[in-house]
Amino acid sequence: QVQLVESGGGLVQAGGSLRLSCAASGRAFSSYAMGWFRQTPGKEREFVAGISWSGGSTYHTDSVEGRFTISRDNAKKMVYLQMNSLKPEDTAVYYCAADRRAYYSDSYSVEYDYWGQGTQVTVSS
Repeated sequence: QVQLVESGGGLVQAGGSLRLSCAASGRAFSSYAMGWFRQTPGKEREFVAGISWSGGSTYHTDSVEGRFTISRDNAKKMVYLQMNSLKPEDTAVYYCAADRRAYYSDSYSVEYDYWGQGTQVTVSS
């Protein structure tokens, strides 16, 4: 089993920054691909960023490219999403996700099988 716990969400003014953290359990964490998604009411969950097991392959959706950065620390079993220059349209519940099936794949994943409970990010204008 994999458990994921997000933290770091909150209320911030437009132009501000937040860093989301995801603490993971599981002995094989370093083999997982990891990702961040977000969702607002009435909309589908959106893939925001993904990272391979080594960190050598990353993806950021166009709307956050240059503002958000995904990273990971395998020794600490942590994944991060640094969010800068936040905009009101970034307001959402952000979810951490793990893809165990990736198993040391050199690429980030687009499909995931474990999810955290989410953390709310609210950006005021």
